[in-house]
Amino acid sequence: MDFNEKYNLYVNEFNRTLEKFCNGIDCRPKILADSLKYSLNIGGKRIRPVLMLAVGDLLGLERRKLENFALSIELIHTYSLIHDDLPEMDNDDFRRGKPSNHKVFGTGNAVLAGDGLLNTAYSLLLKECKNGIEYISAAEYICDSAGICGMIAGQSADLMHEKDSSYNEATLDFIYENKTGKLITAPVVVPGILLGGRCFSELKAFGRDLGLLFQITDDILDVEGDFETLGKSIGKDDKDGKYTSVSVYGLDGAKLRADVLAERCRTLLEGIEGDRDFLVRLVDYVRTRKG
Repeated sequence: MDFNEKYNLYVNEFNRTLEKFCNGIDCRPKILADSLKYSLNIGGKRIRPVLMLAVGDLLGLERRKLENFALSIELIHTYSLIHDDLPEMDNDDFRRGKPSNHKVFGTGNAVLAGDGLLNTAYSLLLKECKNGIEYISAAEYICDSAGICGMIAGQSADLMHEKDSSYNEATLDFIYENKTGKLITAPVVVPGILLGGRCFSELKAFGRDLGLLFQITDDILDVEGDFETLGKSIGKDDKDGKYTSVSVYGLDGAKLRADVLAERCRTLLEGIEGDRDFLVRLVDYVRTRKG
């Protein structure tokens, strides 16, 4: 099975879980349910659940044990995108080639949709906690990754440093490790946590570097990409004075940094026993992606 076939296999498997979840959404008023389903179903690479399922396979973890954890990660990620597109944040009218949630349902309803997805994700994680100490640890790791010492901290720093007159690497690393890295590291380490901490250090380092690589690739695509492929506005980082790897290193420097991170990811995978081929090719996919 080639890389694309296996990636699509993971995506289709997760999408069946997501479809079942969406079919079970039964809340009022209807606009709330509609806004939740809208953002969950407008596509996306599903890279976080794919990562979790792939690492689970690498470590030999039963798939059913990951279902709600993968779903919770995607709900949290989707909530973050809804809020990120708001006028008070990145102010983007498009997401994945379609109007952003707030353009369809209004800003107030978009805020509530994001809040609803986050709270529902935490409800799923709480239900998993009854299964044992490892499940509690995995749920706690995801919550911390999404919270005030994780993604939210990175988003706050991103806003605070918008339009800075000068840039430094330490600030960029803080923003990227938290804003993007924590929620890519979480699905990588959760299967290891559920197996009693197996390969935790190696997986955490791999997830961190893959998250940085993913964000830097986003920066490069904001300069060199196109709307049709990316499905979102292009050139906004520079226009909005965002703190990015391109503003810190320059475009060529950002590409070099991405190459170094990709090589580090491959090296870290060598320290984990099992069939690593898909994850190695996933690193190449992240580095060379066009959307």
